[in-house]
Amino acid sequence: MSNEIVFFDLETNVPRKPGQKFWVLEFGAMVVCPQKLVEIESYCTLIRPGDLTAVGVNPARCHGISRGSVLEAPLFEEVADKIFEILNGRIWAGHNIRRFDCVRIREAFKEIGRPAPEPVALIDSLGVLSDKFGKRAGDMKMASLANYFGLGEQKHRSLDDVRMNLEVVKHCATVLFLESSLPGILEHQWQQNTSPNITTRSRSNVVMEPSVPSTSITIKRRWPQGTTNMMTTRSRSKLPNGEETSRKSPSVLNRHRVVPYSTGSLGKVQ
Repeated sequence: MSNEIVFFDLETNVPRKPGQKFWVLEFGAMVVCPQKLVEIESYCTLIRPGDLTAVGVNPARCHGISRGSVLEAPLFEEVADKIFEILNGRIWAGHNIRRFDCVRIREAFKEIGRPAPEPVALIDSLGVLSDKFGKRAGDMKMASLANYFGLGEQKHRSLDDVRMNLEVVKHCATVLFLESSLPGILEHQWQQNTSPNITTRSRSNVVMEPSVPSTSITIKRRWPQGTTNMMTTRSRSKLPNGEETSRKSPSVLNRHRVVPYSTGSLGKVQ
């Protein structure tokens, strides 16, 4: 089990008043084979919070979960065994799980008086993706990363989001491999803007020509004979603006020391 990776995600309420707590409303997880990065098993469940008033009568815009959605769902203690089984002793992966999901899981198990599951290692894609893709993928929300790689719209539901997270990781790894294989040609091309022929993406809004479906990135290299070799790659053209979030954003293969939980209770960056 220690070599298996489990991508997981939580949907929660958003505390609106002092003293109100985070309640886990949905848990979704997908166990992945690390050699092939394919799904082995998955599990997802809605969860009824101890305080139903923490969930709006109308579906929340961020995840679409309403009070009616969780009214007949099991309580956390009723699914705690399964959640513990799928998480404990595996490598945990997710988007901003270090600051949000890990904290919420620990709190939920403490609430029912049970030991929380423990990971053997932690992969939080926020760190690496921020270091490597921050200039081109915008605000590093999952929706922005999915848009950048052309993976469709984020559903803001646990199991859908973990599957999207895995696809983002795969695409990221492919790009990093290509850039490291062609240093000086692809490497650092996104971070530099020294030529009018190179278009980069930043965290600010980028105005695109409506007739062009995607951003064209053109690299010119001067050869000794004075000829110009043209190489054009494609990236997505739109950045989502103004999305509300209660949550999160992984570091894939983060080389920093593993710290399963943080001491803060920060919100998620989606």
